[in-house]
Amino acid sequence: MALKNIPARALAFFFAALAVALAASPARAQEEGVPVVLDEPIVQVNGDVIMLSHLKRQNEEFKEVLTKQRGATPQQADEQVAQRQGEIIFNLINESLLMQKGKELPRLEEEVEAEVNREVLRVASQSGLKTLEELETALRSEGLALSDIRDTLRRQYTRQAVLQREVDAKIYYNLTDAELKKFYDANRPKFQSVTMSEIYLGLAGRSEADLLARAKELVAQARGGADFGELAVKHSEREQNGQRVAPKTKGLLEQDGKPRWFLVSDLNKQVGDAIKGLKAGGVTEPIKLEDGYLILRVNESDDAFKENFVRQMILSERSEKERETYLRALRQDAYIKPAKSYEGMILPLLEKDKTEAGKRETADKKGDK
Repeated sequence: MALKNIPARALAFFFAALAVALAASPARAQEEGVPVVLDEPIVQVNGDVIMLSHLKRQNEEFKEVLTKQRGATPQQADEQVAQRQGEIIFNLINESLLMQKGKELPRLEEEVEAEVNREVLRVASQSGLKTLEELETALRSEGLALSDIRDTLRRQYTRQAVLQREVDAKIYYNLTDAELKKFYDANRPKFQSVTMSEIYLGLAGRSEADLLARAKELVAQARGGADFGELAVKHSEREQNGQRVAPKTKGLLEQDGKPRWFLVSDLNKQVGDAIKGLKAGGVTEPIKLEDGYLILRVNESDDAFKENFVRQMILSERSEKERETYLRALRQDAYIKPAKSYEGMILPLLEKDKTEAGKRETADKKGDK
């Protein structure tokens, strides 16, 4: 049974791992007469040891990302991987520490295992495979093992679960009412949400000057009191499935037919700048697109204080920095001993940890005064 239908994101890591195994096989090394180190310790992290095989797999995963998602050539990917070996090893150290932490947190292992089971079943179902036995057979035909897939998923989910519990949840729930209100008042434009109607005019077969003039005329009519819905029905050229789409009153909709709310700060810059500050009933100037012009009307606008929304916005701004601070603390409290041949890559990064921690401590002391 082939694996054509299994989502690529669930299998990319394992094809990479298979490539590493084949590249390092004793038979090939013997044929070429080149001595190959199949495996060796790279760094000890408390009671765990990161091996060369782990690094090779990580390198192959990174190459997959560079070539298939970022458009790098194989040669460019190899160069980037070589340049970033220290960083890649450091990520493996972080992963090891997070996996160790996951074993200490109550019920986390059980929750992660349940999530792994759900994902495996979801992949099997989407691939048209009725049982796990069929999935295992399909994987085996490609030289892969379900146990490897489960292990990678387990590591991925454990990393995220530990960071969410130990960092994100503490940011989210420890915010005071005063902090929430201060952030909301200082960032009120970020909380503006709108529902909209549109008139789209396509450029195909027309001069841009003529189309812009027509768009400006429609804006003037809308601002002068003409019904925007009626204008859209008569003039908007948006198509869906080969048919012109111009809702008369409800505007841009969700799949369930309800008006769709857009967070202005999430819109692309052109549209966001045009919408920003408009009240309900406001109409934008014509917005230049690659293939035409867009006119938008704000049907409803809401920037009211919503506690959970404000908490989430603060979390999104603080999470990355606080996660790195947490990982740095884990590394500082850990026993990390690189093998002799890898000291040059790892020790400078550990020294940088100490420097960054010192800066943070100094900043904290100044803040307390």
